Amino acid sequence: MSRILVVDDNVLNLQLACITLEMAGHETLGASDGRKAIEVAESEPLDLILMDLRMPVMDGKHAMKHIKANERTRHIPVVALTASAMKGERELLLASGFDGYIDKPIDVNSFAHTIAEFLPKG
Repeated sequence: MSRILVVDDNVLNLQLACITLEMAGHETLGASDGRKAIEVAESEPLDLILMDLRMPVMDGKHAMKHIKANERTRHIPVVALTASAMKGERELLLASGFDGYIDKPIDVNSFAHTIAEFLPKG
């Protein structure tokens, strides 16, 4: 079982992702902005962070950079989970430090399978 932090300011998106992952056997934690995501990442053992980009308080890009700059949290894969699918954005996000990119809305039938590639093996 993996521990996954889902970060999204939209409560329905957050709940849908968490429920879908929990039904696949994962433990989930939630955060509604980047600052809360950093706090959780620094205080909880995590296997993966799914990060929305556009949020109040602190956006996903700034939160990811903070997590990747911290010695204690840089090993955690951070995957962008976003509805902003502008041409070339995936490449920009990967180049900026994200470990992956998943489009929203999520497909509940394949979501757990999609995130499996970002989880530690074994």
